Amino acid sequence: MNDLLDIAALVLVLIGGLLCVTAAIGLLRFRDVPTRLHAATKPQVLGLILICLAIALSLRSWPVVAFLVPVVMMQLATAPLSAHMVGRQAYRNGTIDERSLYVDELDEARRTPPAAGG
Repeated sequence: MNDLLDIAALVLVLIGGLLCVTAAIGLLRFRDVPTRLHAATKPQVLGLILICLAIALSLRSWPVVAFLVPVVMMQLATAPLSAHMVGRQAYRNGTIDERSLYVDELDEARRTPPAAGG
């Protein structure tokens, strides 16, 4: 049983590492901000979760699991928030190609001056 859990942990580390590498490659290769944000958040978070699961399987200890759960929860909480803030700032700077947007919910807020009350 121990050998099977060690093999599963090895496979999870390899898959998690592969996802983190693809996230890094995506950050370098993609051209615009939304696709880079997608590459920075989705595969990286899943890769971290798989690596943390592999650590828990490998060490087989409840204190380790108790330590890894907050790590994963913090990553799940901060990755979308930081991606949202970077995307919002890119929109404000005008570095997003507006023709590629399907829905532009911030267009009216950008056209209305802040002191206009609207």
